[in-house]
Amino acid sequence: MTASSPIFFVLGIALSLVALAIFLFSTLGIGKGGIALSRRRPGVTNEPSILTRATGAAVAFVDRKVSKNARFGTRESLEQAGLRMRQPDFILLVCCIGVTASLIGFVAGGILMCLLFLVLTPLGATLFLRIMASRRRARFESQLGDTLQMLAGGLRAGHSLLRSVDAVAQEADSPTSEEFARLVNESRLGRDLKDSMVDAARRLRSEDFDWTGQAIEIHREVGGDLAEVLDHVGETIRERSEIKGQVQSLSAEGRLSAYILVALPVGMFLYLSTASPDYMSALYTNLLGWVMVAMSVVLLALGSWWLSRVVKIKF
Repeated sequence: MTASSPIFFVLGIALSLVALAIFLFSTLGIGKGGIALSRRRPGVTNEPSILTRATGAAVAFVDRKVSKNARFGTRESLEQAGLRMRQPDFILLVCCIGVTASLIGFVAGGILMCLLFLVLTPLGATLFLRIMASRRRARFESQLGDTLQMLAGGLRAGHSLLRSVDAVAQEADSPTSEEFARLVNESRLGRDLKDSMVDAARRLRSEDFDWTGQAIEIHREVGGDLAEVLDHVGETIRERSEIKGQVQSLSAEGRLSAYILVALPVGMFLYLSTASPDYMSALYTNLLGWVMVAMSVVLLALGSWWLSRVVKIKF
């Protein structure tokens, strides 16, 4: 294995992106909730460094000029993904990664690879947000049965509904604890619990949690034993979860086949571009080659969409 092996090249790109992410996280302070120095040590002022001031100015510029009209990295999408970041911070992070990736692409493959990496960076960031949001919704759905059991137990113990919701927010795992803590905070600020639950169900795209909100609202109007109602709703949700698990198991082979069929042409294209660039150069040197590339992308997108519809079962 020589130093010019593609493995070393890929490893170098990965290490560069990791270093950039560590630098941005440490500079922007993403995910930090530290106490201000003026509160920890009264009378001592915190003098920001030049790098910190430059970063703050860049974030402020993005906030003024870009984030107000941007449809990318919105607050709703960041909340759905569970990222505690502001939109300007996320946009600046993606821009820095895009610039770094484009420079690496320019050094590796010229202007074409540079433009390709520059275009793929925001697409990859959007895909990352969707994957994170999907995983967060799946975790919330899997915890919902136990959550309703905790609510019913709190009601049987004599607590009010809001107190039971607060107990779930303190004892449940993430993301249930985060969503129920938001319900409690919004209720304390004067918002109706029903509206908060409807908003949470829409944000999480959870039909089961929407049913829970409707059951609580019906109980508030007609009365009855809410704990028993929540037990029935929880039992229904657990049965639905079992059916979903069976469907996921039966369709696992089809999903794996779809992933392989979609990844195979892309992987072969990247391998041939690296192993035999002269052989693949015919696609970039004449009009017919560009037409073939465009048609391949279109056909691959249509095939991916068709396979996703086949393996996704609604019930």
